[in-house]
Amino acid sequence: MTTITLHDDRSFDLDRTLSCGQAFRWEKADGWWQGVSCGRAVRIRQDANRLTFEGADAGFVRAYFQLDQDLPAILASIDRDPIIGAAIQECRGLRLVRQQPWECLISYICATNTNIPAVKRRVALMAERYGKPIDGHSGTAHAFPEPEVLAETSHADLWDCKLGYRTDYVCEAAAYVAEHPDWAERVAALPFEEARRALMQFTGVGPKAADCVLLFAFGFFEAFPVDVWIRRIVAETYLPDLSGKGCTPAEYERIRRFSRDYFGEYAGYAQEYLYCARGPASRPG
Repeated sequence: MTTITLHDDRSFDLDRTLSCGQAFRWEKADGWWQGVSCGRAVRIRQDANRLTFEGADAGFVRAYFQLDQDLPAILASIDRDPIIGAAIQECRGLRLVRQQPWECLISYICATNTNIPAVKRRVALMAERYGKPIDGHSGTAHAFPEPEVLAETSHADLWDCKLGYRTDYVCEAAAYVAEHPDWAERVAALPFEEARRALMQFTGVGPKAADCVLLFAFGFFEAFPVDVWIRRIVAETYLPDLSGKGCTPAEYERIRRFSRDYFGEYAGYAQEYLYCARGPASRPG
């Protein structure tokens, strides 16, 4: 077991971070969070300001949970009104995790028009069937499959992973990434709007999925994903003239640009805190 002592236990809340719906391969049992990330089967728990973990070194844990970010300064920069202020107080310690781009891309392709438990099932099935086995605390775990493996997997076999119409999108993305292994480096080197357009070239990646991948895998903290819950919060609090109950492309664009201007360079943190404070993270997105 390895431990990290945090300077302030309010600067990180493991439970909120892993239960808020940003990553799909973590489950909590007997006080421990168990998950797989970047080919590692990790078990971790928090007791006040102490993190105890196995399956990864301290450097990986610090990088994955972005523990070296100045969270108090980030939260101070987005604390602009009583609504976000209340969300910060309720969810303080929530951090954005830094995910592997390929897995994050496929996970959010699988997350369209569904809920978090369904996404977890799809991702788990792909990992169990096509991912590399790794030793974990509770037995054999599986890394997320490499793009080359999914690119060679038949459409019918991927369909059996409960992907539905998303099967075509996963097949196309896997084929492209297998052929262009530097895709993530090229996206990361682009300015935000260009990176966003590049991700939306993948079939099945719309504005919300692109913003999620930019936020959770590439560290573009200005990204502001808009789902039905975020739209409702923004309409009730910030833009009361939004029409109807849906979210048209024009409304999505208006909401994300307003949020970037209003909350600043860490608008993505504001999004996640507003989302976390709205209730259970298992509703349709």
